[in-house]
This record gives sequence, C-alpha cells and structure tokens, in this order.
Amino acid sequence: MDKPAIVGGSPVRETKLYYGHQYIDEADIEAVVEVLRSDYLTCGPKITQLEEKLCAITGAKYAVVCSNGTAALHMACMAAGVGPGDEVITTPITFAASANCALYCGARPVFADINEKTYNIDPQQVKAVTTEKTKAVVAVDFTGQSVELDELLAHCREKGLALIEDGAHVIGTKYKGRANGSIADMTTFSFHPVKTVTGGEGGAVLTNSEEYYQKLLLARAHGITRDPSLMEEKPHGDWYYEQISLGYNYRMTDMQAGLLISQLNKLPMFSARRKEIVARYDKAFSVIPQLQVQKEIPESDTTRHLYILRIRPASLKIDRKEFFDAMAAENIICNVHYIPTYYFPYYRSLGYEKGLCPRAEKLYEEMMSLPLYYGMTDEDVEDVITAVKKIVEYYKQ
Repeated sequence: MDKPAIVGGSPVRETKLYYGHQYIDEADIEAVVEVLRSDYLTCGPKITQLEEKLCAITGAKYAVVCSNGTAALHMACMAAGVGPGDEVITTPITFAASANCALYCGARPVFADINEKTYNIDPQQVKAVTTEKTKAVVAVDFTGQSVELDELLAHCREKGLALIEDGAHVIGTKYKGRANGSIADMTTFSFHPVKTVTGGEGGAVLTNSEEYYQKLLLARAHGITRDPSLMEEKPHGDWYYEQISLGYNYRMTDMQAGLLISQLNKLPMFSARRKEIVARYDKAFSVIPQLQVQKEIPESDTTRHLYILRIRPASLKIDRKEFFDAMAAENIICNVHYIPTYYFPYYRSLGYEKGLCPRAEKLYEEMMSLPLYYGMTDEDVEDVITAVKKIVEYYKQ
C-alpha cells in the first residue's frame, strides 16, 4: 500500500468518542440511594416492581429478572428442556453467550448463516440445519432489529421447537406493532452498560407461558421453592423450603432493579434519540458507494443498540482494520460486533471450522460499529460522519 493507514492532518476531534456509553441522571442515582436506605438490598420489592414494569412495557405475561443476559439465556434453555444430545441453532454473528447457553446444558450449538442485507439469522438457513436433534432456536435480534419472528415461529411450531429470542439488543423495538418480548416462546434481555437501558449488569427472561415461568423461577434460585403445592413433604414451619430441581444463584439485586426501573422510565427518550442518530448516519452513508448500511425489514420498528457500517474493501485502498485504525486516529473509537463464535479456540477444540457460514464470515471482515448512544451530541454525530467521509475520500480507488 503506497499510503499510510492513518490519514494526515489534524484529527476531526480533540477528545475521544467511544462506541457506547451509559446515561445516568439524578433520578437514577436517587433510585439506587432509595434502595440503599431501605430494608432490602436483594430479594426485595424492587424485583417484583421491575418484573411488572417489563411486562407492562412489552405485553408479556411473565418476567423473571436475573443477574445478567448470559444467565437469562441459560435459564431459558433450561426451561425449554435443552439437554445432552440436543442441538440448538443460533447465529455466529453474536456474543458467545448465544451459543454457550446450549453448551451449559450439555447440548451442541449449530450455526445458521445470516441474511447478507439485514445481518440477522436467515430463517431459510435455520430450516436447512434443523435436524431430528434440534430442540430450540436462539434467534438474536442483532443490533436491535427484530428477527423475522413470524417465519421463525412457524418453523418452530411445525418442528416442535422452542423459539428463544436473544433480545440483548432489542428492548424498545416493535415487530408488526408488538413489543419484542411478548412474541417468542421466551425472550431474553441484557442490561449491560452499553445497552439502551442499564442496571450496571442484569438480565431478564419474558414469556407468556406459565409452565416456562415456573421453571425460570426455579432456575434462578437454586431450584428452591417455598410453594407448598410443589413440595413433597408438608412444610415443617414458616421457615421451610425444598430444593426440587437443580438451579443456580442468578438473582438480581434490588439496587440494580431500582436503577433499571428508573432507566425504563426514559426508554421512549432513549429510543427516539437513537433513531435520530441512525437516520443521520443512514442518510450520510447510504449515498457513498464504498460503504454499505444495514437494511431493515419493514416489520421492525427498531431501537438500534449498535450501528454497523460495512466497508467495501474492493472500492478502497484500505481494509477494515486500517479503516478502524484511521477512525481511532481521528479520536473516534469504534468496535467490531462480532467475531464469528466458532472462530474461537474453544469452539475449534469442539470440532468447529471456518467456512460454516460464508455470509457471516464475509461480514466480519468488512464491518465495524460506530458510536451510538443517547448522550451523543449533534456535534459528536457530525464528527463521526466527517471522519468516515474524510477516510473514504482519502482511500477511495
């Protein structure tokens, strides 16, 4: 290459702008302080209040909050009866937890390729890899855009599979006018700090099934119940409980729940701002031939968690890594979401090899995540756009 990867001249901005950041205001701080001054730091009333709020927002009948999004996926697989000898289909373009949850239950993850325009799991590819061993599909709403729920649900109903919607990115999104969280058999949420709303950490599983709900409650808390109707023995006294299955300590604290309740009050505001930023990015980048923006299905009214920009190396004298480094030189710190899960050494040790999902692998080589979060100013957004245009102009063929 006859030009350096770093564009010359002064950077677009003097301070670093990162790809994601939480937004915490005084109401959030007071919500946590209120819990700290109360009698309960865990297993208290804020847990129930949060679960009721999640049901009200999504329309789901039941919500079970937990320690993080990974725990939520594990609990959902347990509730679905995933076990040794089973297969669970998911996408490779996701955080490792979407596949690991199958391994936790002794099952084998099976990877289905993506739609090359939306980057979500392709229902036709799901059908192609479904076997007699398939027990569940973990469909990831990548970047916050809903997966094609109708088609996936129809396939799962036909084959007797559980559809677990990995909604770590999707809170605030609607599919055909219905909030994601109330449509799949189970939907999991994550409340990590870079997500649209945060509890610091935290997760949840939402469902309309009472059977799944009862199993989720046991999975969250050691398989222990205080419900006499579920016990084998008559209670010895008010203190009595029984462990009736194997569960885990996946509880959420009331401090996290208090923060999340406050954050969810701002969800419409967070969603609107994210949509504004995405619209500005799309308008700027969709007319640049060297770039590709993520397409959305009309059924999804999306609250975007991530903004993916796809670089077309054939039309640039620069590859994705060099583009990434050039953005960093402009003080705009991007990220890449995600490395295909089966690329990791642990998955290679289980027998997975490159070449399983060609579309996903090609996307990984060309994509990066631009800054996208509520607290970005209009000037921040313009800095990102200016930096991208500056680099494209310098390196275009």
